[in-house]
Amino acid sequence: MKGRLLKGAVVALLALACTGMISAQTAKKIKVGFIYLGPVGDGGYTYAHDLGRKYLEQALPGQVETVYKESVSDGNADSEPVMRDLIDQGCTIIFATSFGYMDHVEKIAKEYPNVKFLHCSGYKSGPNFGNYFGRIEQPRYLSGIVAGMKTKTNKIGYVLAFEIPECIRGVDSFTLGVRSVNPKATVLLKWTHTWYDPAKEKDAAVALLDEGCDVIAQHQDTTGPQIAAQEKGAFAIGYNSDSKNAAPKAYLTAPIWNWGPYYTAQVKAVIAGTWKPEAYWGGMADGVVDLAPLTANAPKGAQAAVDKVKAQIIAGKFDVWAGPVKDQTGAVRIAKGATLDDKGQLSLDWLVEGIVGKIEK
Repeated sequence: MKGRLLKGAVVALLALACTGMISAQTAKKIKVGFIYLGPVGDGGYTYAHDLGRKYLEQALPGQVETVYKESVSDGNADSEPVMRDLIDQGCTIIFATSFGYMDHVEKIAKEYPNVKFLHCSGYKSGPNFGNYFGRIEQPRYLSGIVAGMKTKTNKIGYVLAFEIPECIRGVDSFTLGVRSVNPKATVLLKWTHTWYDPAKEKDAAVALLDEGCDVIAQHQDTTGPQIAAQEKGAFAIGYNSDSKNAAPKAYLTAPIWNWGPYYTAQVKAVIAGTWKPEAYWGGMADGVVDLAPLTANAPKGAQAAVDKVKAQIIAGKFDVWAGPVKDQTGAVRIAKGATLDDKGQLSLDWLVEGIVGKIEK
């Protein structure tokens, strides 16, 4: 009888201990909020960020709970009540994933000094506020190689969002890649002043196709330009994620994001108490950016050409911004033997030789 009582007491104590352990684990679980510009099903920019969120959950099971808010405008203060709502829900880390959230993140970060804020693609920071992005220009250059080898008309269309350094870097690096294999090719621009507007972005691509472009590239968050290319019997370079299913007859490849490892590293640092705000700008060597697999639509020889330059980029032996580089007027902007530093890239406001179009604002 005494043995049974003792055994029962031990079981009870173990149960209490386990309950305490579970409570401690639950208490330690960190809640992370994500703010998205578009819907998670956009097949592009927001979709790529949401894959990163899911990766985070899988990488830290039992330690992390995530919450997201989709289709939050970044052109006004709409993101501010969204951030406050996430904080009210218990989020202590917030990832704001679009450029236009920047000033609003800065404001809310000052109001909530105990919450960690990370803003994608901006340049501001603070004691509890960092920013992050990736050198997407590296795989953009590689995608330019594919487009330059694919075009038959030597006219490539490029649909892009706003006249900001991010977009200018994108089309410049793409064009440098195009002309590295096809100096006769030109890249025609259409600005939409949108990040997520499938119809408007598709219409811009149609206009470029009507001008004789036979390959379309984009700096947009939707697959509209790729769909336009397929409907016109042309080809397309995507962006953000591998979107081959959106326009399988047209799609060649895409510069893509891989946010999961970065999100995981940041949350781990917060949990460990080692997190510090930083301006992160990772490249292909970090794995945060890459080129999606080339499809059967890609031209012969493109895979070998891409593989060669990609290996050089990862090894630090090739710089997209190495001179000589001329602008549209023929003036040398980056001299032979020189490279454009990060400051120059982050403030880029000129178009390279081979681009047909202008910076409108």
